[in-house]
Amino acid sequence: MTTYAALLRAINVGGRKLPMAELRGLLEGLGHDRVRTYLQSGQAVFAADHGDEESLAAEISRASRERFGFDVDVIVRDHAYLKAVADACPFPAADLEGRQLHATYFSAPVDAARYADIDTAAHRPEEFRLGDRVLYLYAPDGLGRSKLAEALSRPRRTRDVIATSRNWNTVLKLVELTATAQ
Repeated sequence: MTTYAALLRAINVGGRKLPMAELRGLLEGLGHDRVRTYLQSGQAVFAADHGDEESLAAEISRASRERFGFDVDVIVRDHAYLKAVADACPFPAADLEGRQLHATYFSAPVDAARYADIDTAAHRPEEFRLGDRVLYLYAPDGLGRSKLAEALSRPRRTRDVIATSRNWNTVLKLVELTATAQ
């Protein structure tokens, strides 16, 4: 069995209610083991003995649509990937508050060309870096006040991929939860 985290995009905001107990039930109903959720913003950890990240994400998305009546974008990543993202952080994560550092997970690789027109100097001290299917964002005043986050999340930048962001506290918690569930 492999342990995964499912990252659901835009859950429990804007009228898209999905109680975590129901998400756990949905995942268990799909045959997954050791299901746990984290917070109310669409994170679940589970173990599966079938499928790969893309097929599991599609399965969860399809089942969510059938059960809850709305489309849910889902990214599924295994423990090794989540740990690699945390380990590869280009910013001094240990020296920052969790609200200052974010990871935006992508459903597929993205290249720097998507972001080439952003004037990074105009957004200082905010910064971003790309990694393996992830964008790291340093926003010292938090995501809600970040002009760079706004520029990074424009629809043309996320065209053809699912993108969902988590603060650094959640990034680390998902690494922990997927490690202990193995």
